[in-house]
Amino acid sequence: MKLRTLGKSELQISAVVMGTWQAGKQMWAGIDDAVTTRAIRAAFEAGITTFDSAEAYGRGHSERIVGAALADVRDRVVLATKVFANHLKYDQVMDACHRSLKNLNTDTIDLYQIHWPAGSFGTPSVPIEETMAAMNELQHQEKIRAIGVSNFSRAQLEQAAGYGRIDSLQPPYSLFWRHVEKDAMPYCVANGITVLAYSSMAQGLLTGKFGADPKFEKADHRSGNRLFEPDHYKRVLQALEKLQPLADKKGYSMGQLALAWVISHAGTCAIAGARNADQAVENAQAADVSLSADELARLDEIGRIVTDHLDDNPVMWHS
Repeated sequence: MKLRTLGKSELQISAVVMGTWQAGKQMWAGIDDAVTTRAIRAAFEAGITTFDSAEAYGRGHSERIVGAALADVRDRVVLATKVFANHLKYDQVMDACHRSLKNLNTDTIDLYQIHWPAGSFGTPSVPIEETMAAMNELQHQEKIRAIGVSNFSRAQLEQAAGYGRIDSLQPPYSLFWRHVEKDAMPYCVANGITVLAYSSMAQGLLTGKFGADPKFEKADHRSGNRLFEPDHYKRVLQALEKLQPLADKKGYSMGQLALAWVISHAGTCAIAGARNADQAVENAQAADVSLSADELARLDEIGRIVTDHLDDNPVMWHS
């Protein structure tokens, strides 16, 4: 597994990161704790050293699953989690961090991130300097090792960076969702901030598993993903049809090709979730995919079949 330096910190993270939103169960369907635990262990054994969670994933359930699954190898993994937008006042950040430390069964969180900017989803407006003051204090106390933000625009990222060192930005980013390229990514590259791309397989779309008429259980949040709207989904199917021959030629799955495209970008790692051990291993193997300049250009061309028709709204889901 390729390792990369996280921002300007001393942390080394895997190029493919395991995302654990699904481990929280909430907003997902058909998730079993034992199966999730086996997936986390399989990811670790396949070379993934970095695991991303959040307090909002099942109200801490994801963090507890991750902490238990990796307890015996804690010194060999990097644990990342996030504080939600409703806990961004100074004391709330401090309390949230201590809850996450307990959930993860650790003394130190390697990467602690602001999940969404204050005010998102109707949450209270809190000055970024207040939130960053708490983050800096947690770092001073060695409760956290690095600070990151998630779902921040370039302007919001620059503002946060005025109050402390930001080592990572976590945006949605994939062949089918590329808003960050026009906004915050150039700033990240110029300032040594790592991009941790989530939904790097477009919530499973880039695996090609959904077919012509996807159906979701009521509890599955993907039913609100804008890429599944009929007009967009029609173009998704067109792109996948062109992607499959390239994947076949390379001897990898479409999902692995999609992850390899993400991590081909300088300073960018791909977060990939997994429902089971087989998926976790397949995701890890994406780090071994080598793409030529011509292949990268072809992937770019295929992705634009979808992205050229999206508007400038950076949020993937209907509010």
